[in-house]
Amino acid sequence: MTEEIKPIKRSAQLAPLSREHHDGLLFAWKIKQGLENKTPPETLRNYALWYWRHHIKPHFFQEERILLPYLPADNPMSVRLLEEHDHIRELVLGLDERADRRSLQLLCDLINHHIRFEERELFAYLEEKLTREKLDEIHIQLEKHPLGHEEWKDEFWVVKH
Repeated sequence: MTEEIKPIKRSAQLAPLSREHHDGLLFAWKIKQGLENKTPPETLRNYALWYWRHHIKPHFFQEERILLPYLPADNPMSVRLLEEHDHIRELVLGLDERADRRSLQLLCDLINHHIRFEERELFAYLEEKLTREKLDEIHIQLEKHPLGHEEWKDEFWVVKH
């Protein structure tokens, strides 16, 4: 019998970040589909850099400037969040020089791993440790710094017959 994976019930205050995480998982899936479909690396690089500017970079701003002040600086989850953000940032910006299959696959794997860490560990910790008032403060700040809703037009991840 296989164990059913149930979706995580997220607090309303952190739900905007979880929705962005869903989009991030979709981003990684699209890149992987593009790799399977033999999409030219230049197209995947352009998509990754576009997604960085419009989604990942502002999302990192939200987490680093809004969430982290609610954790002690030496908290292992704070340290991990910043280290993984730095690694993702380096991988994305490095695509300008080298957008090969390995770099793109590594980026997708790291994003998937990082999002799962934040959802399963970091957000669960914040919801357990922070008062409702502090979570409300976070939500208000998230609403002041929303992400854009631009869409990428070239659906390279769709298999064309």
